[in-house]
Amino acid sequence: MTPEENFAQLGLSLPPAPKPLGVYKPLLIDGKHCFVSGHGTVKEDGTLIVGRIGETMNIDEGKIAARQVGLAILATLKNNLGSLDKVKRVIKVLGMVNCVSDFEKHPFIINGCSELFAAVWGNDNGIGVRSAVGMGSLPGNIPVEIEALFELH
Repeated sequence: MTPEENFAQLGLSLPPAPKPLGVYKPLLIDGKHCFVSGHGTVKEDGTLIVGRIGETMNIDEGKIAARQVGLAILATLKNNLGSLDKVKRVIKVLGMVNCVSDFEKHPFIINGCSELFAAVWGNDNGIGVRSAVGMGSLPGNIPVEIEALFELH
């Protein structure tokens, strides 16, 4: 099955592709590589999921927030490339978690995005290298920000 077909089977909806909130491009193509800037927790209605893990949000809510960031990244890919089928594989994901200082389960949170990508592109192409780190704050008090690098066909 194609990535587009895999996504359709998930029964999820994409939020609107986020517009830059500063001086940067949401996506940049360099040869066969597609760099996607840090994305936040944009919901279907354009609003953001906000909160801090370990303070106003629990770990499961954080994982759902990371999946929502993954959906925002998919929306940007689809908006700029026309189809998720143009992406060959995930190369790298950098996940940043807005959390209290003693929080230690950053990888669990970012799995929300990584599991989504694996479902869209399969385990071989949907799982790349990854970093998951904690932050003292993120813009607009969003709980998760993720940037990614993809290889194109």
